[in-house]
Amino acid sequence: MTSEKSVLRGDGVALWRRIADVLRQEIASGVHPKGERIPSESELASRFGVNRHTVRQALSSLSRDGLVKAEQGRGTIVTGTTLDYPIGPRTRFSEIVSDQARSPSGRLIAASEVEADVDIAAALDLARGERVLRMESLRAADGVPLNIATSWFPAQRLPGFVAHYAETGSITQALRQCGVADYSRRETRVTARLADTQDALALMAEPGAPLLVTESVNVDPDGRPIQYSIARFVADRVQIVVKS
Repeated sequence: MTSEKSVLRGDGVALWRRIADVLRQEIASGVHPKGERIPSESELASRFGVNRHTVRQALSSLSRDGLVKAEQGRGTIVTGTTLDYPIGPRTRFSEIVSDQARSPSGRLIAASEVEADVDIAAALDLARGERVLRMESLRAADGVPLNIATSWFPAQRLPGFVAHYAETGSITQALRQCGVADYSRRETRVTARLADTQDALALMAEPGAPLLVTESVNVDPDGRPIQYSIARFVADRVQIVVKS
């Protein structure tokens, strides 16, 4: 594991908080699996070039978040990292992540304008061959990838949508800037599959890792479909919660 001494300094964020963020990302990405002991205070102090009191503050932060616990005779043990992902009429990635004291982010991977095939046209209530925006995006919590999604949007209704998303990293904000003030989830189907090489690379997971796959349709306040999406979640980083 490489030293983070150089990257921990310089932007005004407390050292203990930056150490906690590094460890939080490592726990979420599987570097420190659930049930295993993370390095001792002295080992972490040496790794990050800080004193043990600073490390202790970082570990206390992780303990308050429920990620680790101290066990007599074993040290500090990873207890869990799963993020609850509620699916209901109002499903908003940024809100879901923020409500669990984690920092959401989104990044545009690729975008293009294509013709809707039979399935996409049916999902968006369009005619086959109508133009749709196809967008690949990666979304993360505390910098750790949670899902990669392929989404389609009716192109004619949303001029400038891709640029708005690239700027904000938020579907909700990009839709709002295109005149869609709100939207709701009409349906979600959940399946599972194994990660292919491309998804595994983007999600910082191993090829063949289990993924939860959600296929969903969002509609505007008039009930017109505005987004059809297929999202792939790393199965051991989220727990799908169906809200009624």
